[in-house]
Amino acid sequence: MARPQRMERPKVLVVEDEFIIALDLSETVQDLGYELEGPYADRRTALVSVEAELPDCAILDVFAADGEVYPLADKLSQAGVPIIFHSGHVAPEEIRSRYPDAQACAKPCPPDRLIGALQEAVSRTHCTDPV
Repeated sequence: MARPQRMERPKVLVVEDEFIIALDLSETVQDLGYELEGPYADRRTALVSVEAELPDCAILDVFAADGEVYPLADKLSQAGVPIIFHSGHVAPEEIRSRYPDAQACAKPCPPDRLIGALQEAVSRTHCTDPV
C-alpha cells in the first residue's frame, strides 16, 4: 500500500492505552499543528484506521489494551511510515534492533525529546510545514 503525498497537515497516528498519556500525546500532536488520528487504546482499531488511510507517522506504545503493537508496527514499517515507540516496558535498544528506522522514547520522556522525534519523523514524509 503506497502512501499518498498529502498537501494538508501531516497526520499522526497515536496508539496509547493509558488515558492521561494518550491525552498528553494528543495535545502535543495538535499543538504542533498536525492532524491527530486516534488516540486508540487497542491495535485492532488502529489497524482499521491504517487500512483506510496511512498516517504520515505514528506514536505507538508497545503494549496496547489488546496486546503488543508489533503487527501494526510491521504494517506501518513496510509501508514506509516513520514510527516513534513510546514505552516504559521495552528498552530503546530492543526497539532499534527490531525496527532500525524507528525512534524510541522511553517513558517518562521529556516533552522536548518527544516533540523533536515527532518533528523529525514528520519531516521524513511530509514536504509542507504544518499550519
